[in-house]
Amino acid sequence: MSGLFWFSDEQWARIEPLLPRNQPGKPRVDDRRVLSGIVHALKSGGRWSDTPPEYGPRKTLYNRFVRWAERGIWERIFQALAGHEDIPGRLFIDATLIKAHRTAGGAKGGPWPMVSAVPSMDVKPSFTPCATNAAGPGHSS
Repeated sequence: MSGLFWFSDEQWARIEPLLPRNQPGKPRVDDRRVLSGIVHALKSGGRWSDTPPEYGPRKTLYNRFVRWAERGIWERIFQALAGHEDIPGRLFIDATLIKAHRTAGGAKGGPWPMVSAVPSMDVKPSFTPCATNAAGPGHSS
């Protein structure tokens, strides 16, 4: 299937030594396939349910991503690959796509308009009051 992301041999040679070793529990499944699937999911919007089956079980991809994020493994991998291990703070790689509902922009049914400033008292009003009698034409007071 075209359009899938796979780490090249050169890329994988740099990544593989950075992966955690001697973890308790069941042995991990093919790391290269799972990590390629995680990158594919993140590049295409982060929808784990849309990940092609060639990468393995979707739950495995999600669980590996979340667990490694909690343990800081992704941050260590990114820092090592970037070659800046002494940089304080965090390294973010992001291609976020945010979808907003049409009402988020103030369309019909959206939020009430907000007034950003109090109008000044010396500004003329945008309307001119009618100079006729308040009771209307043809009526006398």
